[in-house]
Amino acid sequence: MNHRPFTSILMIGWIAAAAVLPGCSKKPAQPAGRGDGKAPKIAKAPVPLKLSAPVAETEAIDADHLAKVRKLVNGGLGYMVAQREVDGGWSMDGAMKPAITAMVLKCLLQHPDLDVNSPVVKKGFDVLLSYRQKDGAIFDPKQGMPAYSTSIAVMAMAAAKDPKLNGAIRQASDYLKGIQIKPGQESPDGGTVAADSPRVGGVGYGRNGEPNLSVLGFAMEAWHDAGVTADDESMKMAIGFLSRLQNRSESNPMPWAREGAGDGGYVYDLKTSKAGSGPEGRGLRSYGSMTYVGFKSMLYAGVDRNDPRVQGAYMWIRRHWRLDSNPNLPTARSKQGLFYYYHVFAKALRVWGVDEITDLKQVKHNWRHELIDALSDRAAADGSWVNTEATRWDEGNPILATCFAVMALQEALRK
Repeated sequence: MNHRPFTSILMIGWIAAAAVLPGCSKKPAQPAGRGDGKAPKIAKAPVPLKLSAPVAETEAIDADHLAKVRKLVNGGLGYMVAQREVDGGWSMDGAMKPAITAMVLKCLLQHPDLDVNSPVVKKGFDVLLSYRQKDGAIFDPKQGMPAYSTSIAVMAMAAAKDPKLNGAIRQASDYLKGIQIKPGQESPDGGTVAADSPRVGGVGYGRNGEPNLSVLGFAMEAWHDAGVTADDESMKMAIGFLSRLQNRSESNPMPWAREGAGDGGYVYDLKTSKAGSGPEGRGLRSYGSMTYVGFKSMLYAGVDRNDPRVQGAYMWIRRHWRLDSNPNLPTARSKQGLFYYYHVFAKALRVWGVDEITDLKQVKHNWRHELIDALSDRAAADGSWVNTEATRWDEGNPILATCFAVMALQEALRK
C-alpha cells in the first residue's frame, strides 16, 4: 500500500519487491524480494471469469462512463484471474504474496458475482490464511512488512462478509493496534517512547518501526473495514500523529511545519518526504497521494468535516486538482505512485460524499468521470494496467497497478 502499496494501495496504496511502498523513505530491513529467486508458476488453465456488469450505487455516472467503467472493472478482474499462481494465490514475481493475494481477493469480492464460496476466492483465502501468525499478524516472516500485509488482509477478510473470519479479523485488527506507537514502548531510536513524542499514534512497517502516513493509512483503513469506531482509543491516538504530518503550523507544532508552505497538505513522515524536500526543520513538500490518505484518515477518525485540519486538506485538494500526475510532486517524479494515487483519490472522495468538486479556479469536476477517463486512457488490451512512465514503488508490476486501478474504479461505482 506518497505511500507504498496497497500501496501504492492501495496503498496503496495502497508494496514492494526489494523496495518500499510508495512514499517510504527507506528500504525495509528485510527487503521483499523473490522468495526463492524464481518467478512463480501461473496456473496452466485458469478458469476465465464470466461476469455480469458491476452494479452502480450512484446516479452520478452517466451512461457512457458507466459502460466504460463496467468494461474496465471486468477486464481488470479477468486479467487478475489469468495471473493466478498454481497454489491459488498471487504475488509480484514471488514477492509480497499474502499482501498481493489479499488485494486481489478484495477486488474480486467487490464484484456482485463473486463471494467467499466462489472457487477462485475460496482457494485464495486458503493461501492468505496460511500466512496467519500466532499473534494475529498475516504476513511472510521471511519478507517482513507485517503491518502493511496484515492491514490488507483485514480489508480482504472484511470484504468477504463471512462470520467464520470474524475471529481472524479481530485478532489481526488487535495486532495492528498493538504495534501502534504508544508512550512507554521501545523507541525506534532506542530507549522508550516519551508521552510527548511526536511518534505517538503512528504505525510503522513493523513493531517499533519508524511511523509514517502510508502505513498508518492502511491500518486505519483496516480498522474502519473491521468496524472499529471513531471513539476507539487507537483511532483517537492516530489523530495526533496525522496532525503532525499536515503542512499546517496552526495545528502542527513540528519545526518543519513552521518552515513549510502551510498549504494544508500532508507529507509522508516526520523526517523526510519522498516528494524530494529537505529534512525536518527545512520544510517539506505536500503531495497528492499522502494528502488524500491524510484527508480520508481524518474522516475515518471522526474529525468533523468543518474542522480546520479537514478543511485545510480539502482546500489543498481543490488547489492541486489533477489526474494526469501525482499532484505537487516535482515534475521529474510526478508520475511516481500514480496508480496508488488514483486509489486513494477515489477512496477519499467517496468518503467525503460530494459528487462534484469545484477547484479554486471555480471549475467543476465530476471526479468519477475524470477518474474513469484517466484509467480508460491507460488500460492495456488485456485488461491490465502498468505504470510505464515511473516504475518506482513497484507500479511497473501489472498485478499491483491493476489492483490499484480496479479498486479505484470500484470506489467510483459506490455512493
